[in-house]
Amino acid sequence: MKQIWLYSVKAFIRLGLFFYFKKIEIRNANRIPENEPVLFLANHQNALLDALLIATKNRRPSYFLTRASVFSKPLVSKILKSLQLLPVYRVRDGWGNLNKNNSVFSQSSKLLSEGNAIVIFPEGSHNLNRTVRPLSKGFTRIIFETLESYPNTKIQLIPVGLNFKQASKFSDTALINFGTPIVVGKELLEDKNKSVLILKDKVSQQLQELTIHIESEHYEQTLQKLVNLNVDFTQPNQVNQCIVNNFKKCKKNQPKASGQLKRLSKFLLIINLFVPYFIWKNIAQPKIKEIEFTSTFRFAIAITAVPIFVLLMLLILGFVFQIKFALMYLLNVILLALLSVKL
Repeated sequence: MKQIWLYSVKAFIRLGLFFYFKKIEIRNANRIPENEPVLFLANHQNALLDALLIATKNRRPSYFLTRASVFSKPLVSKILKSLQLLPVYRVRDGWGNLNKNNSVFSQSSKLLSEGNAIVIFPEGSHNLNRTVRPLSKGFTRIIFETLESYPNTKIQLIPVGLNFKQASKFSDTALINFGTPIVVGKELLEDKNKSVLILKDKVSQQLQELTIHIESEHYEQTLQKLVNLNVDFTQPNQVNQCIVNNFKKCKKNQPKASGQLKRLSKFLLIINLFVPYFIWKNIAQPKIKEIEFTSTFRFAIAITAVPIFVLLMLLILGFVFQIKFALMYLLNVILLALLSVKL
């Protein structure tokens, strides 16, 4: 029953992501082992969408370490845990709660010893800046605890670079870029302090290659130059080379204007989904305090309010008129959504 629940939720979210993103590209998925213990270590730009993309586009069913604050309500907590999310407490959650991480880390170690996969965002927080931020050492604690409790375990650390053209915009394009596995074993326990530094450096170096990394010192100036060149932010190799070469031999791309058909489709889609659009524009969007949550809230509206509204419209049209009018409305919404997102 649990597997049916997980599969159903994943299929529903995957369908939602299909209609939300213009394109989702996956690279180097062949690097993911099928049955070995895996710790996915991803950069964190786009709040909840980062986790949803990895969960639905990764062939390995995974557990996710998630900030504990989202587990505050009992019903929400029960649902999240049923979806294999595990709470992690931070200092901002109160010093008294930090001890609760002991059981979560022990559970994570057991899961790894059994050959499961776990996803962690080692930057510790989300930020839309196209920079790989310093990594926390929380993921190394899980590694050490696993190797101490289950010394024969070999863990494969796989960095994951998440790239977005315009993370807060709709519709966006995303790239999930899997790195080269870093296999670790009990040899790390010989000098933990040294191992922490080595692991953080190896993972950070790969993340800086798998996603776009702009140094903080001249971040705004560098970003503006890239924007002026209209670079494709889902091509980290090209963009990073452009930065390293001090913008010499960088190809300037011509901006693509939005076609009339796309604009018309969006306008007609809004008319057909006027209630969800009103909820988004006038209720949800004004309450967003951090831009990183823009896509998360928009996507949440898209997979909740939109299906409910469409279902109500189908029932009304089918009951008041005929079933064929209800089906025509449904096909119309699907077609307009495809044209609005995929063009």
